Amino acid sequence: MAKVLVFIDNPGRALKKTSLELLTIARSLGEPAVAINGELHGDVAAVLAAYGAQALYRPSAEDLDDYLVGPKASYLAAAVQASGATIVLTENSAEAREIAARLGIKLGAGVITDVVGVEQDGTAHKSVLAGSYTTTAKATTPVSVLTVKSNSITPEPAVTGTAPATVTVEVPETATAPSARITARNEKAASGRPDLAEARIVVAGGRGVDGNFGPVEELADALGAAIGASRAATDAGWIGHDAQVGQTGKTVSPQLFISAGISGAVQQKSGMQTAKVIVAVNKDADSPIFEIADFGIIGDLFKVLPQATEEIKKRRG
Repeated sequence: MAKVLVFIDNPGRALKKTSLELLTIARSLGEPAVAINGELHGDVAAVLAAYGAQALYRPSAEDLDDYLVGPKASYLAAAVQASGATIVLTENSAEAREIAARLGIKLGAGVITDVVGVEQDGTAHKSVLAGSYTTTAKATTPVSVLTVKSNSITPEPAVTGTAPATVTVEVPETATAPSARITARNEKAASGRPDLAEARIVVAGGRGVDGNFGPVEELADALGAAIGASRAATDAGWIGHDAQVGQTGKTVSPQLFISAGISGAVQQKSGMQTAKVIVAVNKDADSPIFEIADFGIIGDLFKVLPQATEEIKKRRG
């Protein structure tokens, strides 16, 4: 049976849905183990057991987050050697992809990014060309590294689970010596809204908001939704890049996606076209977004969204 190592970076006090998806995939491929960086809380350890993790690897060094990604790749390479894993799974974030690339160099492993599904023999289904096509790929190296897009599968706990044994992995001192050190951090203020990548409802604004995300934020708060944006909106500085949805941003797959003032170019659609229900609001009746929308409203978002917000609040009392 193949040994599969899932890398989870700084899980916090609760595992993200993305991590649960990776653990579910790992069980389908073989014997799952987890390499964690960061503090491990009791609730997280219990969930790891519930999702079938059979071994838990921790780094000997506690300061990996004081550096950029190099030391994390070195730790993960050591964890692969210690576990005997032939498949490594990580999330598909920008940092995770860089770690995967460095890990591939260290191990001489094949690296496949943007994975949306994995067969039992390790064959990966990869989304390409802004989600227009899905290709299949399989590494021919002894170890393969896969970065998996969020919302690729529905996470499911194991039928039975026991507490995984903890193994300490020695991180070479040379791993941190040549690495750039982080000298300062600025904590981002909590918005109180759900995480964009895992939200059940997303309200997103684009070029049409013309710098004013107020109506988008008010509707999102009325629905308990996350806020997304097109690249045009983030590049203009109207909202942070962490809100970007699309080919060069985050992939979301909510139950409801409301698009306001977004044209729906192919690179934008690739990040949200798997949403269960898509509602589009745009003044331009010829916008590509209407091609994939379940419901379309041709109108001024500054009139439509406030009306929707008011009606939702009224119905909720």
